[in-house]
Amino acid sequence: MNSKDQKVLVSTFEKEVSEGLTAFPKYLSSKFFYDEVGDALFQQIMELPEYYLTRAEYEIFEMHKSDIIQNFDVSNKGFDLIELGAGDGKKTKVLLQELLNQHYDFTYTPIDISENAITGLVKNLNTEMPKVTVRGQIGEYFEVLDRLKHISDRKKVIMVLGSNIGNLLHPRAIQFLKRLCNSMHVGDLLFMGFDQKKHPQKVLDAYNDKSGVTAAFNKNVLARINKELNANFNLDKFIHWETYDPESGTAKSYLVSKEKQTVDIDNLSLQVHFEAWESIHTEISQKYDDDIVKWLTKESGLKIEKSFSDQHNDYKDYLITKVE
Repeated sequence: MNSKDQKVLVSTFEKEVSEGLTAFPKYLSSKFFYDEVGDALFQQIMELPEYYLTRAEYEIFEMHKSDIIQNFDVSNKGFDLIELGAGDGKKTKVLLQELLNQHYDFTYTPIDISENAITGLVKNLNTEMPKVTVRGQIGEYFEVLDRLKHISDRKKVIMVLGSNIGNLLHPRAIQFLKRLCNSMHVGDLLFMGFDQKKHPQKVLDAYNDKSGVTAAFNKNVLARINKELNANFNLDKFIHWETYDPESGTAKSYLVSKEKQTVDIDNLSLQVHFEAWESIHTEISQKYDDDIVKWLTKESGLKIEKSFSDQHNDYKDYLITKVE
């Protein structure tokens, strides 16, 4: 990442932290959970027995990998595989290996806001799969997508895995999907994971594990503010709290102040006052069914072509195209 990109990310962090902590009710974006510490904590979360999402999507890839990649390049003319929020790429490697085995002509462009994640993934792939052409990109999704739109005329397959779309409530999810639609040409594909509605307790447990890793992951946003913006949050004075509404399918994460307190954020020249039991909303994890996904895509100028499910129907990956 060059210094200009670094400054843009820092200023975005400063801007959004200031906006979120001076709003009522207070909020912080879950995208700021991720730095070197946050990335490591999320790796731990994905291994937790309660966190079914990663295992379910991995199972889908293992069961359906041949069928999935066949849909990626029906004409056999080659394509660019672009992944938003690539993380460590563990699940994606299943598809990359199958693409290599079947001798497809493709390039892989992982995109992530975390420099640590992209650097690690590119290095790892260069060692594990040297035949894959990897072009890692650091930054916000749409800034990078806009650049890529003008770089290559080849078919694009855009992947959004891990039910990352679930971090957005439906109106913002439609905005996100519309922007993806605008980044696509007719014939391009969107391959997107949507966590399905299920027993409410199973959802709650996935975001509130007994070992406290998810709580540490949420609190890492406060640790980042301390480290990068010279603040004095006492993490022990906040608890992590999770809720799930089965009617709307919305799981929400909060950090709740255990007492009345004031926090100084020196780099922002900002004092933030908390009442006892006041919350900071940190994350949304939306759950879906086929009807909701069909509605979201239709509202966005897209349509579902096919879906793939794990054996318990906990999770689905959808193949989506742009309406002509």
